[in-house]
Amino acid sequence: MSEARDRPAIQDRYPDEFSHCYGCGRLNEHGLGLKSYAEGEEVVATFVPGAHHVAVPGFVYGGLIASLIDCHAMATAAHAYERAAGGRAPRFVTASLRVDYLRPTPLGVPLRIRGRAKDVAQRKVTVEVTVSADSTPTARGEVVAVLLPDTMRSPVG
Repeated sequence: MSEARDRPAIQDRYPDEFSHCYGCGRLNEHGLGLKSYAEGEEVVATFVPGAHHVAVPGFVYGGLIASLIDCHAMATAAHAYERAAGGRAPRFVTASLRVDYLRPTPLGVPLRIRGRAKDVAQRKVTVEVTVSADSTPTARGEVVAVLLPDTMRSPVG
């Protein structure tokens, strides 16, 4: 479960037609509900994995960690792009995702996710993300986010 704040999350500013992502879409009732918030140059989120997010007893499934990094990076890219170009948070999608698992991530501990844009270009943003449990980094990722291509702007029938 993601944290609640007194201001809208970056994902809450995505247009309705692009708010169905399993990881962070506010319109996906079965999704993870990740919410990311700008704090200066960084974007932060907190997520508490449930018992069903298990890999082996006591530890989080690595695919969940990759999903959190992925979705948080898209919000970080949107924030960085918004700051650079102005306007509403645009929707980004993943062009590449690399995850390094530094140590096992324990269950039952709030995970702190921090993202920072490394490079902001005309159509893409490179983002670094760190996942920590009890202030100990457990995973880090580098993600290349690209602006949503026109081919994804209308549902395939």
